[in-house]
Amino acid sequence: MSFDDSRSQQLFAAISEAHVALRPQVAVTALTHSAALSAMTGCEVYLKCEHLQHTGSFKFRGASNKIRLLPAEQRERGVITASSGNHGQALALAGRMLGVPVTVYTAATASPVKLDAIRAQGAEVVTLATDPLSVELEAARQAKLQGKPFVSPYNDAQVIAGQGTIGMELHEQAEHLDAVFVAVGGGGMISGIGTVLKRLSPATQIIGCWPAVAPTLQKSLEAGAIIDMQEGDTLSDGTAGGVEPDSITFPLCQQLLDRTVLVSEVQIREAMRDVAATERWIIEGAAGVAVAAMKKLAPAYQGKRVAVVICGRNITLEKFLGALA
Repeated sequence: MSFDDSRSQQLFAAISEAHVALRPQVAVTALTHSAALSAMTGCEVYLKCEHLQHTGSFKFRGASNKIRLLPAEQRERGVITASSGNHGQALALAGRMLGVPVTVYTAATASPVKLDAIRAQGAEVVTLATDPLSVELEAARQAKLQGKPFVSPYNDAQVIAGQGTIGMELHEQAEHLDAVFVAVGGGGMISGIGTVLKRLSPATQIIGCWPAVAPTLQKSLEAGAIIDMQEGDTLSDGTAGGVEPDSITFPLCQQLLDRTVLVSEVQIREAMRDVAATERWIIEGAAGVAVAAMKKLAPAYQGKRVAVVICGRNITLEKFLGALA
């Protein structure tokens, strides 16, 4: 798939349409220059404040776009999804705003604060004692049995189009960016951002960032096919888990990513601490992954303008303080 073929054009058109249609329900988040992180790294660092998006993460963009585009009869039946927390919370709010019942399947290891937030938005939560990828597959199976749409956190073009509105905002907010650092789980956010920037700012490098202990999609890209692998425990629970075997994000990431980088749990903790100390923000582990990756690759971008997507803030105070200890 080249960037000028029909699939790429269709996705870019869908992102452009969503960029207008989702307002004002989806907020335009700030792109903030960080003087402290710039001095620390030698780069000109800009932070895309998705932790200030509704529900505390970028996921509200894709969820809102998907719910918006559902036919009336599907809205009435309700939707099913699988989520470690942020996507479920976002879909729950988007569903509540438009009167669409939402059921969220999740793994027993999901963050309790995120599950409580999902329930607070009126969604039903079904917890399964299995791994995140198995939860996704079971949720999709249940959706088919019940005749309801399954809303994948990433394997859905309409969800990706919603996430891609971040790329539209980045292009509008920055005259030029040499690189954008994005934490990656299933690849929906980086696929959307990359689709936009490769068309509107082709010189901008798209950098995919993973925890070293949980890099399923990154290892799949290296292998040339989606693989299943055992992941370790990570602070970046928002990016943890496997990838659906037919995920449309895989070929997108193959085409769009200029570079991938893995960071350790120690580096993630240090990045979260740096942001707390310099910006006075609480950020979750997935956001720490992107900051850590930027710090790791900073020698290659001295004096250059880089953006880091601060993708979410949904972390318990206890877990956050533990990360800083």
